[in-house]
Amino acid sequence: MYCSSKYDSPVGRITLAGDGDSLSGLWIESQKYFGDTMSGEMIEDDGLPIFNRTKKWLDRYFAGKKPEISEVRLAPVGGEFRQTVWRLLCDIPYGEVTTYGAIARHVAALMGKKTMSSQAVGGAVGHNPISIIIPCHRVIGTNGSLTGYAGGLTLKIKLLELEGCTADFFVPKKGTAL
Repeated sequence: MYCSSKYDSPVGRITLAGDGDSLSGLWIESQKYFGDTMSGEMIEDDGLPIFNRTKKWLDRYFAGKKPEISEVRLAPVGGEFRQTVWRLLCDIPYGEVTTYGAIARHVAALMGKKTMSSQAVGGAVGHNPISIIIPCHRVIGTNGSLTGYAGGLTLKIKLLELEGCTADFFVPKKGTAL
């Protein structure tokens, strides 16, 4: 069973989900795949210490501080491949970006493969159940394009700007991930 709590942020209402000890979900209202990794109904419980710790983390993040990911115990639900990608996302420094291709090369090396599909990595990035804290917004296309974000490109840009990201990125005119 999972519990949930709400948090009103500068980028919209956020829903937190957890098992009591760890955070298993963090979704911005109306984002794609909202709650899709949670099985069963979530019971609202604002008093859980993990939610209080996460809300303090988010307060500091939105105030422009640089809270460490390790300050919140994370337990995202997903298979081995997705877990590998999500762990790599946690290594992207605050205010910096990396590419789907770079992550794919890293995953391939970890799995002992010659290559890995950037699209497969993109699927794992897009299904990240703990947005913001596991920083999937820091992943861009190889050419600098903002190729998608489950919360929408406007939100992705806001988060990168909040972090002071100076990378040269752009919004593509057309594409399948807009």
